[in-house]
Amino acid sequence: MSLPPFHLAFPVDDLAAARRFYGELLGCPEGRSADHWVDFDLYGHQIVAHLAPDAVQRRATNPVDGEDVPVPHFGAVLPMQQWKALAERLEGSGVEFVIRPTIRFQGEPGEQATMFLLDPAGNALEFKAMADPAKLFAKN
Repeated sequence: MSLPPFHLAFPVDDLAAARRFYGELLGCPEGRSADHWVDFDLYGHQIVAHLAPDAVQRRATNPVDGEDVPVPHFGAVLPMQQWKALAERLEGSGVEFVIRPTIRFQGEPGEQATMFLLDPAGNALEFKAMADPAKLFAKN
């Protein structure tokens, strides 16, 4: 199944820090940019960091499978091998995780590998991989 790319714009308080995080750490190729924004290719999806220091805010959490999950958050669902490679790269970089790479919902239809981290502006990202990709939307 081929999905169209999504577009997400989000606030940051430092474009240079956003470029280091998204471009260098996560490996997202940079697209167009201007003085107050920069596009990144997040696994084929267009995300745009907009310089908006007043919009950067404190994040809330909700409990999910025994963890405090940051809300709001965004990210990507990756193939398992790609998720493992990203988790290994991030762990090797010394990144501080909100939720370390782990398996959630073990033995259930929605079993998934997941990890959460914050960008320099405090935006929460989740990267996950499904044990069975066909069950991304499966109900228990």
